[in-house]
Amino acid sequence: MLPIPHEFAIGGVYLPPMLIAAILGVLAAIVSSRLLNRYRLSRHFFYPPLVMLAMMTIYTVLIGTFIIGS
Repeated sequence: MLPIPHEFAIGGVYLPPMLIAAILGVLAAIVSSRLLNRYRLSRHFFYPPLVMLAMMTIYTVLIGTFIIGS
């Protein structure tokens, strides 16, 4: 089992793993949101910005758990 990284070094700047997971989660949520808007599926949601926030949270947790944490 690989040890969990304590930080990532990008260009000499140390970043915590949760920040990287959050950035990737936001990007994944933006892509999903645009796909939902393109295929007009977001009209089925009562409040689409809340769905975007929920997707950001879900993607961040999944990326942090399964990609960054493994």
